[in-house]
Amino acid sequence: MAALSDTFRSLKYHNFRLYFTGQSISLIGTWMERISVNWLVYTTTHSALMLGVVNFAGQIPTLLLSPYGGAISDRHNRYRVLLTTQIAAMIQASIMAVLVLTHTYNLAAIISLNVVLGIINAFDTPSRQSLMIRLIEDKKDLQNAIALNSSMVNLARLLGPAVAGVLLTTVGTGICFLLNALSFIAVIISLLLMKLPPIDVKKSAESVWQNLQQGYSYLQQNSNLKLMILLMASTSFFVMPFTTLMPVFAKDVFKGNAATYSALNSISGLGSLIGAIYMAGFKTTKNIRKVTVYACGLFGLGIAVFAWCANFWLALVFIMIAGAGTMMQIAGTNTYIQTNVRDDMRGRVISYYAMAFLGMQPLGSFLAGLGAHHISPRMILFIEGLAGVVTAVLFAILFKRDAAKQIEGTGVGRVMSEDGKRMEIGE
Repeated sequence: MAALSDTFRSLKYHNFRLYFTGQSISLIGTWMERISVNWLVYTTTHSALMLGVVNFAGQIPTLLLSPYGGAISDRHNRYRVLLTTQIAAMIQASIMAVLVLTHTYNLAAIISLNVVLGIINAFDTPSRQSLMIRLIEDKKDLQNAIALNSSMVNLARLLGPAVAGVLLTTVGTGICFLLNALSFIAVIISLLLMKLPPIDVKKSAESVWQNLQQGYSYLQQNSNLKLMILLMASTSFFVMPFTTLMPVFAKDVFKGNAATYSALNSISGLGSLIGAIYMAGFKTTKNIRKVTVYACGLFGLGIAVFAWCANFWLALVFIMIAGAGTMMQIAGTNTYIQTNVRDDMRGRVISYYAMAFLGMQPLGSFLAGLGAHHISPRMILFIEGLAGVVTAVLFAILFKRDAAKQIEGTGVGRVMSEDGKRMEIGE
């Protein structure tokens, strides 16, 4: 019982508990919409290429605007920015629901609304992630809060597709979009009920462009942060776009329906939840980089084997393994960045992380859709998985080389982390 209590210790904080509850409800709706959009597009167009285009449209704004969103987060009240983006996302979701329920949508409308959501997310992600540290009174519990946040995201990733699968096969896509729009009410109420101490946001004398340059220079001077973000960018480009092809696998490879598609996403979410709970048990950031690299390899291996599974039940096992790997990498990267970045640079560095995590996926999604359209979905997914394994090996070498350089540069085996704590550079 003590171990269980320790795992959920961050929920003792009022603000984090509100955030956790509101986001849990809202993210279930978000995953319902993600599933519904891809299924709607594929059943309407029967084109893997169009799946790639729609996913590209929804995520490319994050690549282009995330650094700017991070600079805005550092220059303004992050709480107010987050509240604004959540209200904007609810309006976008409501418009999508109305169009689908009234059967007045078309592909152009879906793409346009996906672009709008991508723009909102470019400002939402840096503010939401940067606000996390203010929700936890004792910073020793920050790593646990980040891991619990990941668990919450993946519980939603498990439940959202499962609920969507039932609704898609019974009442259709429109209700999924409507429930997503309504789910934003929960997170907005949770934000309004928070009791955050006033924060003095210093007026920056520099321009936003200068702030962006400062963030980039800061990363260049911190090789471990830079390598962690580059590892995430590589994984996001090569492996994470596998989700784009899930409707193709559900409908054409496994000869299934919306329930099949829902099962693939839910079991992947179950694996991610297991990975997140595993990471929540970590009490220190020791070896976090090593775990992150291993997780990347596990993710790639799971996808590579899944690509050639002829048996659906065996495929579910490997998609679950892949899900665990991806979440361990995401949680590990997020934890390392949050605990090793200066607070005045937090928004900007997280924006580069968001750019790597979410911004590289649209490029990979487009190429995955294009490749599946001209070659074979199985071959494309196998290549993606293999690329993930190769990426893990290459970055394991890069981290070792960087550690060796730091030893040579300092003459000792320890360096100071950004928050002033001593840590092993070989971690």
